Amino acid sequence: MSYHITEACNGCGACLRLCPVGAITGEKKARHVIDSRRCIECGACGRICTAEAVCDAFGIVCERRRRSAWEKPRFENRSCMSCGICIDACPARCLSWSAPVMKKEPHAYPVLQEEKRCLGCGFCAGECPVGAVVMTTPAATVEGGMDDK
Repeated sequence: MSYHITEACNGCGACLRLCPVGAITGEKKARHVIDSRRCIECGACGRICTAEAVCDAFGIVCERRRRSAWEKPRFENRSCMSCGICIDACPARCLSWSAPVMKKEPHAYPVLQEEKRCLGCGFCAGECPVGAVVMTTPAATVEGGMDDK
């Protein structure tokens, strides 16, 4: 089961432009449709919808949130194995490797390279085999900072 768009859709196109896999189609000012075969259930369409016209896979109406309030990944470098699974799991392709600092730390770690592209889907955190990726609100990310060890 995938997300779906209700009759409340005003056809603004915000979800269509944001969908990382192109699962949403529709004409301007007309109800849009989500292709269940392509939908990856990242939830970005529901968070961006101004009309709150998107329901999740359980039929619950998604609540709109300002993009600046979407959760972002924070990486716990002390726990990270540098396996790259989180980077591969990201549908928005906004994660990349940090540059290793050879004297201090010879390993590269994942970083949120392009914060504006992050969908806040949590796929990176969900796929991490050691729990080194934690989804936090932007205020918590700024206050907590990133691990540098």
